[in-house]
Amino acid sequence: MQKKIIALSLVLLMASLLQLKAQHPKSDSTYKKWFVGSTFLMLGNFIPDDPNPPKFVQINIGYRFSPKDAVSFEFKKSIYTWPLGIPWGPSFDAPGLNYPGHVRILAPTVAYQHFWWKGVYTSAHALNAFEKFLDEDNKKIGNGYTLYMTYRLGYQIKLLKNRFFIEPSIGFTHWPVRTNVPAAFKAVESKWPKYFGYEPGLHFGFNF
Repeated sequence: MQKKIIALSLVLLMASLLQLKAQHPKSDSTYKKWFVGSTFLMLGNFIPDDPNPPKFVQINIGYRFSPKDAVSFEFKKSIYTWPLGIPWGPSFDAPGLNYPGHVRILAPTVAYQHFWWKGVYTSAHALNAFEKFLDEDNKKIGNGYTLYMTYRLGYQIKLLKNRFFIEPSIGFTHWPVRTNVPAAFKAVESKWPKYFGYEPGLHFGFNF
């Protein structure tokens, strides 16, 4: 399933680059302070015959307090079955390497974004994942909490006179805080590092 999401993200990224635009100058009459949006990665919910559907939802709302700086609140909800830290490749989501069950998360996130040159930006995201662990019989076996810190390098593409934007990015994630993980889940995670590199991002939004 993740391989299909990556392929889909690359196709959308290539299409969006055809609309490449510069970032907001102060004199830009189309400049807007508020924005709402989400991510194209939610299209992964519609992959047919997916044995592990992510049921992924993301909603963003943000405020630009200067032409180069923005803060945003992101709410995420999803399900995952693979151990944290497992890299892209044949092991990712492979049979026999997933959790003995799955994890459901509700995750309010705070993010800061800074534009450096034209549309090039970096951002930092603090995702607070409130987790519910379920076994293979779909029975709850515990609650946990994980703080995920993600650092992104991306480019904002303005569309339709800056009414809309697309932000392809790549990120690095680690989790400095992780609590109350059931022993069976922790045993699977122990084989992999406590970070994840090359995390694709493809946000979109509406300015107002």
